[in-house]
Amino acid sequence: MATECVNIAYGFFSPLTGFMGSADVESVAAAMRLGNGLVWPIPIVLDVPHDELRRLGVQVGNTVLLTHQGNPLATLDVSEIFSSDLTSLAQRVYGTADPAHPGVQRTLNYADRFVAGDITLVCEPVINPPFDRFWRTPRQLRSELADANWLRVVAHQTRNVPHSGHEYLMKGAFMEARADGVLVSAVIGEKKEGDYIDEAIVLTHDHLRECGFFRDDIHRTTALMWDMRYAGPREAVFHALVRKNLGCTHHMFGRDHAGVGEYYGRYAAHEIFSELPDLGIQSVLTLEWWYCPTCGGVAYEGICGHPDTKQDLAGRLIRSIISGGTDPAPQTLRAETLQVVQRCAQQYGFGSPFVTEQYLSQRTPVMTIPAPP
Repeated sequence: MATECVNIAYGFFSPLTGFMGSADVESVAAAMRLGNGLVWPIPIVLDVPHDELRRLGVQVGNTVLLTHQGNPLATLDVSEIFSSDLTSLAQRVYGTADPAHPGVQRTLNYADRFVAGDITLVCEPVINPPFDRFWRTPRQLRSELADANWLRVVAHQTRNVPHSGHEYLMKGAFMEARADGVLVSAVIGEKKEGDYIDEAIVLTHDHLRECGFFRDDIHRTTALMWDMRYAGPREAVFHALVRKNLGCTHHMFGRDHAGVGEYYGRYAAHEIFSELPDLGIQSVLTLEWWYCPTCGGVAYEGICGHPDTKQDLAGRLIRSIISGGTDPAPQTLRAETLQVVQRCAQQYGFGSPFVTEQYLSQRTPVMTIPAPP
């Protein structure tokens, strides 16, 4: 709830001005559009148990205070209190009601009431190191991009440490979009054991620029607080809209964008954009990058003629390299990237670059809401 309040208040989720009501939720689930016709693919809702609402006496027309970490965060002008068939909602948004899907599980775990209404931030969050170097509001970032004369900006969505395929993806999209810069938008948020720690994600991406693999004036890493829904093509549209709010003119989409398991096709995210010509941001659709020993380097699926000998730059391979701690082959993972991962493991991950129970319980939070004076 807290990160969504912050994202709404600062305009990351524009045109939303608060938590969605029943008409918008139904319209989004059915047609990926708000009631006013604007494209929006994922419900943004505030769930509260009915018993809790009754205990607190919350009614439509009230203004209530939302808190985080025990401190005031925002006020909510309650415009509607409603319920929804959660199984039906999950089926329409995710294309499945299988509780093994993390987005479906999130939906099925919602409380039995939703509270809708506009929010007003009453206390600005403090973004803690190292994320304070990378987090900017949409207004701040748009201003900084304008100062840098970035007129054509291509966004790269990531929740991973970058391997060679990611690097080639960014460089290829940069050239295809004839962009002035690549904006890496790293998702930091809800974690499960085995994920990369957030600190490693942002710092390794920024290190590509620090090492000169991207020039200083064409590459920038930012952080977005968002708990992934793994909604496949719908989430791809959501990512595009958020990055448009950040000032991006283009967004790159590769294989299995925002997917999980076998719920969506490898390029389902590519197909959905042909149905939505009114997004206000252009999609850069790319195929897979892999290592080809015959070609002698990283190759592009749309060019390489050796699919039988390719070596996928899969997450399992990269994780095994990182876990092994040996110098990787440059066609898979840069040694400089591995060094940053190892430093992050010691400084932030309690010895591991991957999320552990200790990391989840003892890490410094991404943001803190200060106590009122």
